[in-house]
Amino acid sequence: MAAIDSRRTVTERSDAAAAAIRHHYDVGNDFYRLWLDPSLSYSCGLRETPSDTLEVAQANKLRHHLDAVDARNARAVLDIGCGWGAILRELSQARGVGCSVGLTLSTEQAEYVRAQEYSSVEVRVEDWLKYEPDEPFDGIISIGAFEHFARPDDSVEQKIGVYREFFTRCREWLNPAGTLSLQTIAYANMTAAQADSFMQQDVFPDAELPMLAEIATATEGLFEISAVTNGRLDYAWTCSEWARRLRANQAAATELVGPEVVARYLRYLTLSAMGFRMGKLTLLRLVLRPYPSGFFGARGRAIE
Repeated sequence: MAAIDSRRTVTERSDAAAAAIRHHYDVGNDFYRLWLDPSLSYSCGLRETPSDTLEVAQANKLRHHLDAVDARNARAVLDIGCGWGAILRELSQARGVGCSVGLTLSTEQAEYVRAQEYSSVEVRVEDWLKYEPDEPFDGIISIGAFEHFARPDDSVEQKIGVYREFFTRCREWLNPAGTLSLQTIAYANMTAAQADSFMQQDVFPDAELPMLAEIATATEGLFEISAVTNGRLDYAWTCSEWARRLRANQAAATELVGPEVVARYLRYLTLSAMGFRMGKLTLLRLVLRPYPSGFFGARGRAIE
């Protein structure tokens, strides 16, 4: 397995990711509150019936990931890319987990979660590349963070190396019977070279999407993919619903962040909905369980 290009050290990758996250997520909590559901879930909902509202679809999504890691029976759960804390709230208030840790690169998100004062919840503004837990977890959940791990200038081998590093760490952080529940946007019927420059430069700078085959390669010998589902039509609907809500609150949003930002978000949400409907993009929900240690022999790290 090829190591990641040394021109991008762990610190450089972490700093670039943090800057990109702040560009997008630190626009302001009040802005996002205008068009997200009350839980501030900023990822694809899960519609179980055509009549599901955005609120119901987001609750379904949270339940899916919590059930995947058997949160009700978990002692400790890690949320990588915790956003505004919807999963952390459920872990604390609904599932009674004794220790929940959330990682984010957004200071505004971290401050928001801390202000909620959820019991047994710790939020850290820290990259997974630098995180070192004190104790193993029974479950790890990561929703919408995986898209920010690789960079547009990474080769396929380098992308797989980054993903391999992530899965290696998750494997080491989990108890042997633990579970990783992962949700990520991925390229489907298109390549990275065909990606819209507007999305890569103006919306999610310095981020790159995976392909399912790259994820599968990166998990070899570390995790068994016990379930994978395709939610691309759910995400097309979610983006359209977000855009509808933002248009309905356009005047208030413009007063908060200005017309240029509102126009950028409306364009991004509209293009995203189109990409999912056309099958250019997909939404993957994966449930992964660790292979026993040594299944494929020694597991080397990918990042130098």
